[in-house]
Amino acid sequence: MNQRPQSACHETQNNTDNNTKNHPKHAGQIKSNKMNEIYQYSIISALMDGVASSGIPLSTLLTHGNHGLGTFKSMVGEMIVLDSEVYQMKADGSVIHIDSSSLTLQSTITPFATVTKFQPTLTTRASISNKKDLSNILKRLGLLPRSRNHFLSIRMDGAFKSITFRTCGGQTFPGEKLPSVASRQVTERFTNENGTIFGFRCPDYSSGINVAGDHLHFISDDRRRGGHILELETDGEVEVKVAVIHKVHMELPDGDDEFDKADLTGDKEGIAVVEG
Repeated sequence: MNQRPQSACHETQNNTDNNTKNHPKHAGQIKSNKMNEIYQYSIISALMDGVASSGIPLSTLLTHGNHGLGTFKSMVGEMIVLDSEVYQMKADGSVIHIDSSSLTLQSTITPFATVTKFQPTLTTRASISNKKDLSNILKRLGLLPRSRNHFLSIRMDGAFKSITFRTCGGQTFPGEKLPSVASRQVTERFTNENGTIFGFRCPDYSSGINVAGDHLHFISDDRRRGGHILELETDGEVEVKVAVIHKVHMELPDGDDEFDKADLTGDKEGIAVVEG
């Protein structure tokens, strides 16, 4: 992969308004009604321990945010939420749009997801030579190191010279742990793709609760390709939108035997390996 040594960046500031068993009776009643707050269901350590048989309906998830990411029941595929539309990106290369009639089905529950009502507070155009280069963009926007202990939501739209992502095919049995599921992941690299990236940068102290660092998912403009980003390079400048998040709402599974029996020890190194 060719790398560009520097990132070009031109910033602008936006105005913002300041900011049953599978379906537990009270699931989703935590409300995050304001813009740029996080709602998170379950924790990444639960996925690491194989907790993925139960969850909340996507219809509930969407009451908390219009942008986000996560996974589906039994870890079948990667989730991206863009403008209140949910897409399931599967290991066989297909992308499924979860329409409104399917948002309450058992097959489309999520055992782990993070969403926000996204309203960018900073917008720029920048060229990015690789995934790590995103830190340079955030520094030039003045967000690092100042906001290193806060959560950031990030959206990028434009042309990508190269993008590498993975998708997981799901558990082969209930309780199969994420490292085992990820050992069968499908990795693909595409060139000259137009699309959208959305995700979060989570602070180091959140490891085990969420994915510390950059957790980003991609979907192509034609909605035919996508997954969990491992590496990227833009083709010239793309639009980068960022919001700093100061309030996080987290809901834990209720009445879920898998969650109640899980060790949840918080394998920081294991999470870093699995999440790339």
